[in-house]
Formats: sequence, C-alpha cells, structure tokens
Amino acid sequence: MSERFDVEQRWPELFEQLDEAKRRSVLNTLAADWHEGWIPNREDVENITDLARGAIDAAEYDRRSDEAAERRRRTVPAAG
Repeated sequence: MSERFDVEQRWPELFEQLDEAKRRSVLNTLAADWHEGWIPNREDVENITDLARGAIDAAEYDRRSDEAAERRRRTVPAAG
C-alpha cells in the first residue's frame, strides 16, 4: 500500500467537475478501499468520478469495472 493517499493530487482533472459533496463522497470511498489495500490507479479513479458526476450510469460503471478486472486477471501470472 502506498504511504500516502494522494489520488486528488495525482489526477486533479478527474475531480474538477465534481461539487464539494460529490468530491468528498468519492474521496471517502476511495480512501476506504485504499485502507483495505487497494492501490490507486487512474482508470479506477476515472470510472468512479465519471459515475459520481453522471457521465456514466451504474451499468456502464459495472461494465468498465468488469472489463478492467478481466484485463488485470489475464496479465497477472497464476500462482503455483
């Protein structure tokens, strides 16, 4: 896990169109995931900020998330 939670500093353009309440909600969600060991990446942050600002709906968010998970699954070597 990264020592600092700095997603907003790393990708400020993703947060520009969020009002304060949505920005705070997104950051709280991402911070909770980070505390559980998630390593921030731009694609995940972009997807959740797109959902929060209404650029995509929940179905599109799920589709993108599933696609990203499958892509990552294929690139990680199997343990054994």
